[in-house]
Amino acid sequence: MLVGIDASRAIAARPTGTEIYSRRLIQALLSLKSGHRFRLYSRTTPQPDLFPETEERVIRLPRLWTHIGLAWEMARHPPDLLFVPAHVLPPIRPRRTLVTIHDLGYLAFPRTHPWRQRLYLDLSTRWNAHAATHVLTDSRATRDDLSRHYGIALEKMTVAYPGIDESLRPVEEAAATTAAKARYGIRDDYLLYLGTLQPRKNLRRLVDAFAQLAAHRPSHPPQLVLAGKRGWLCEDLFEQVERLGLDQHVHLPGYVAEEDKAALLSGAIAFVLPSLHEGFGLPVLEAQACGCPVITSTTSSLPEVAGDAALLVDPRDGTAIARAMERIIDDQELRNRLSERGLTNIGRFSWRACAETVMTVIETHLC
Repeated sequence: MLVGIDASRAIAARPTGTEIYSRRLIQALLSLKSGHRFRLYSRTTPQPDLFPETEERVIRLPRLWTHIGLAWEMARHPPDLLFVPAHVLPPIRPRRTLVTIHDLGYLAFPRTHPWRQRLYLDLSTRWNAHAATHVLTDSRATRDDLSRHYGIALEKMTVAYPGIDESLRPVEEAAATTAAKARYGIRDDYLLYLGTLQPRKNLRRLVDAFAQLAAHRPSHPPQLVLAGKRGWLCEDLFEQVERLGLDQHVHLPGYVAEEDKAALLSGAIAFVLPSLHEGFGLPVLEAQACGCPVITSTTSSLPEVAGDAALLVDPRDGTAIARAMERIIDDQELRNRLSERGLTNIGRFSWRACAETVMTVIETHLC
């Protein structure tokens, strides 16, 4: 069978979130040696050897790539199956289609998205879920959201947990951690958030919680590092830090290169992700893979992913977030316990297992 895959998000120069998912899942599917042929569609030519032994179709269209470019390709040269792992189906498509829907956070917390983006996400996700032959979700939480909000039948959906980067592991060499911290202007004793700076991540409440923590420790508060590329409305976050007089204690170093991620996570007191909604919460697993204790939310998929290896807090309660940070700073035994549990928890997730689940869906429901 010829399996077409929308790889347009998989070749991003600075991949985050769904882009990492798309790239790693495609690579894992290819490694299964299933006997199927794969044809990848992208906007630009992928890096050499990124996706070996595949056909490549480069569709150079700057705008409306999916709705015109990919649709026209489907009309002329359709594969037997089209898989869209990180975007939406084109209006013209083969009879058999598979999509991944990652989350419905725009419904759970509509005020964290501009109204135009919220309307587009609602319409496109509803269309994707109903139009696809079968739907993959990253978690049971997202599967249940699709059933509740859009009436998608449970039997039409399969949970395929994403994996994590197998190269992520605790960095024990002090020199490597010190060098990575120096590159990003980070001092000793820091709490780390690593991800896109956007309202859904609840970072303004995290900063308010950190202000409470710093007030209790005026002589030597840890540093709060909010690392990641700027998303929409992040200017409010910068203004908040300045308004609260936390310029010396809250550090925003920008995008972190993949090769530095493990060192920064390994060197942190804890990883803090008080997100309002996550379809999966991959950063939680990345932190656990590096032996970093985790504080995260009681909402959406995060308890499902974190297991018993994290401190869970109500993301709407700034005081609870502050107390969790203080507790984890003061309790070395707790940090050790969470670190050990985290390294065990990540064993539940791998890209190979994800690809095997996807291939089972293809061969069971779509062949």
